[in-house]
Amino acid sequence: MIALLSLISLRIILPLIITLMAVYIVLRLLGRHKISHWPAWVILLAAALFPVWVTATSTAIVRFTEGIGPVSGMNDNFPWGIWIGFDMMVGVALAAGGFVTAGLVHVFNIKQFHGMLRAAILTAFLGYLLVVGGLIFDLGRPYRIWHPLVYWQHHSVMFELGWCVSMYTTVLALEFSPMVLEKLPFKWPLKIIKFLTPVFVILGITLSTLHQSSLGSLYVLMPEKLHPLWWTPALPVLFFISAVAVGPAMVTVENLISGKLAHHKPNTKILSKLGGLSGAVLAVYLALRLADLTSRSAWSYAFEPTLIAFSFWLEILLGAVVPIILLGIPRLQFKLSNIATVAGLIVGGVVLNRLNVAIFGMLTYTGPAYAPTLRELSVTITLVSLGVATFALAVRYLAVFPTHTEEQPQLKPTWSDTRLKSRPVEASPVRNITVSVEE
Repeated sequence: MIALLSLISLRIILPLIITLMAVYIVLRLLGRHKISHWPAWVILLAAALFPVWVTATSTAIVRFTEGIGPVSGMNDNFPWGIWIGFDMMVGVALAAGGFVTAGLVHVFNIKQFHGMLRAAILTAFLGYLLVVGGLIFDLGRPYRIWHPLVYWQHHSVMFELGWCVSMYTTVLALEFSPMVLEKLPFKWPLKIIKFLTPVFVILGITLSTLHQSSLGSLYVLMPEKLHPLWWTPALPVLFFISAVAVGPAMVTVENLISGKLAHHKPNTKILSKLGGLSGAVLAVYLALRLADLTSRSAWSYAFEPTLIAFSFWLEILLGAVVPIILLGIPRLQFKLSNIATVAGLIVGGVVLNRLNVAIFGMLTYTGPAYAPTLRELSVTITLVSLGVATFALAVRYLAVFPTHTEEQPQLKPTWSDTRLKSRPVEASPVRNITVSVEE
């Protein structure tokens, strides 16, 4: 009886209390703690997500007290599940907007994207923090996550990934720091960071190039396990180019969502140019992808009546071909609905590509050896929710978006105004007026 009560307390009551406290603190900081002021869709969404958050809190307690086995569907045949396939592979790809936007602004000197730089850096920083969070859940011994930094293995792709991800997360923290340092009364740390910004940008681009491509190198090592539609020696190059393509698209999605929530009108001209950049890089990616399939004589797998072939065509058509076509129609280039559709399709295509490589493309070799448990899914959804909540808090308390002061429009003078200006105005004598106040 005592064991049952302790189990209920540990897996249900304690997670419920922790989740309630965390949700209340976040809502209080956002100024949204009065539920009566919430729209109906927000109430429904919170009601649907709250059990997921409680499950994730319970999963964290069980994971770090009893091990990874009781909470995960992973096994010796399929050791990398959704915490690697989605949290890491997808998270790193979608965070590419940080180094792409920084490169556009600071390297190519395209200043019109400067207003989106801070939001892109914040999104990338949060994305990498969530990647680290997913890794801590996934690693068998998470307390040894620092070992690659000390115990070097120069011939290991994992070693290079560990170093690059940890160093780039540090660089993103430094690039993000001016938003916090601006709030301090003393300005010398801010001056130092701004002076070193070009160094951080170069480091960020270099490190991102290395580990975005190295994620593809992990799967080059598995030629007999990964499906031929995705395995290729060119996988590192394709991973990097697709990350560059999805970077501006992810910045667009983030800008549209934050604009909807913060009630500011998005700049369709700039977003359209971001879409054009994504489309150009995506066209290069698609050409290389199709040429690679042709050179390896792998097209026959694409026409097999299988779910994996369907997933391939979904990725290629909706994630690449359709966005390129939509971007090529001149009358749709500045329509906000088209911009949102194109950005969403590109993001969805890259997400599906990473899942096809990390999970679906492996199932043809392993068989139905893995399916994510509800506890695994709850952790992934909660990590994404934490990222959204932290972004909202940053927007509320930090200068993430630039403030624009619009000049008042100059009214054209009317005929009567012109007459008044043309006639001299006589000065009227001013008399002294004394006002006495009697009690």
